[in-house]
Amino acid sequence: MNRILHAVKPTQLFVLSFVFVILLGAFLLWLPISSANGEFTSFLDCLFTATSASCVTGLTVVTTAAHWSAFGKIVITCLIQIGGLGFITLITVIFLLAGKRITLKERVLIQETFNLSQTHGIVRFVKFLAMFTFTVELIGAVILTLRFIPDYGIPGAIPMGIFHSISAFCNAGFDLIGASSMSPYVDDPIINIVIMALVVTGGLGFPVWVELLGLRKALKKSKENPSFKVAVKRLSVHTKIVVTTTLLLILSGALFTFILEYNNPLTLGTLSMQGKIFASFFHSVVLRTAGFFSIDMAGLHHSTEFLSIILMMIGGSPCGTAGGMKTISLAVVLLAVISLIKERDSITAFKRNISFSALQKALAVIVLMITILMTATMLLSITEVNMDFDYEFIDLMFEVASALGTVGNSIGITPYLSSIGKLIIISCMFIGRLGPITIAIAFMSTHSDKNKIHYPTEDVMVG
Repeated sequence: MNRILHAVKPTQLFVLSFVFVILLGAFLLWLPISSANGEFTSFLDCLFTATSASCVTGLTVVTTAAHWSAFGKIVITCLIQIGGLGFITLITVIFLLAGKRITLKERVLIQETFNLSQTHGIVRFVKFLAMFTFTVELIGAVILTLRFIPDYGIPGAIPMGIFHSISAFCNAGFDLIGASSMSPYVDDPIINIVIMALVVTGGLGFPVWVELLGLRKALKKSKENPSFKVAVKRLSVHTKIVVTTTLLLILSGALFTFILEYNNPLTLGTLSMQGKIFASFFHSVVLRTAGFFSIDMAGLHHSTEFLSIILMMIGGSPCGTAGGMKTISLAVVLLAVISLIKERDSITAFKRNISFSALQKALAVIVLMITILMTATMLLSITEVNMDFDYEFIDLMFEVASALGTVGNSIGITPYLSSIGKLIIISCMFIGRLGPITIAIAFMSTHSDKNKIHYPTEDVMVG
């Protein structure tokens, strides 16, 4: 067994760990003890739910609150937590608690899990990750529990608070409220602010939080006077790009949603001004791969639906709990375009050059994700011709974008998907969580000798 594990590439182990978790979760959900009526659930529906939870997506073919028993909901919660942090990471945390030494192979696995550039400081990073995650989730659970007490009582509020805190931080979007998700709390300040804060916190990425939380300590040791300018200078380009891009996407998404849906009676039209503002921001934030909703997705104008598809495909930031193409990919490509227009020889951001390899990877991710989006949408348009749901082509694209971006929002198509349609969406959720490049590298053989060959350069006409 040890020989087999050593023969398998770290990337393959990373992918296979998710496959193992999904299949185990599907089996547990298939058992009668997992359903509220005590009967077996269709294995395909269980596989769909397990994939959605493990890939922190949130798309469901059955209503989570009504269909699953307490045991089933616990299984889903565990799958969400494992999916958010990664199976390898949780195993490492258990090993650390048991006092086991972390081997080089395990360090490389963690590096692959979070797409880190080096193995140095991996153990310290995992300790921070676990402590940060459980602390934030605990704070979120306490606040949400206190808010849910008037509606569900103390016995009901505690599991509600814990489940929704984990689901929000891991950007999963599963909820126990029912088919209406967060609609009953569309103008509730506590629910909106806490859920949005958890989603953004999980989606920013753990390396960003390492820097942000370590900044104050570094400034205290510095002889310089602590100031915002000094703080910004000390941050890495990665963190600056992530924070800037995230803020711009949230603000622009909320602004356009507010404008486009302001008078729509099916979404924002009937809400108070406070409700419109909260709903606009909530919609913009959760499209960063969370999957909750406080307004009817089926009631969106096509313009807002298309905007939502774009935001879902972008997703969150690297090395966090969110999916999608990532904010960094978008930012690097846009910076490359700006550099070209300004006739610069290099891609720059915050007075630093960005490597060509970063642009290559960003372009590869975006092209692959868009290709999969188009292909899967086309396939669904063929397989779902006789669906018992009145939909338009853009609705299918919305569904695929939601799966690829591991978001979980839907126009209402998901429960009506055919068996082939469900398998297509399952594949999209899996690819969206692990990343198309990771899966390609895991199962494509590479020949190092060929990679070392350098051919003559020749220009081609572009544009």
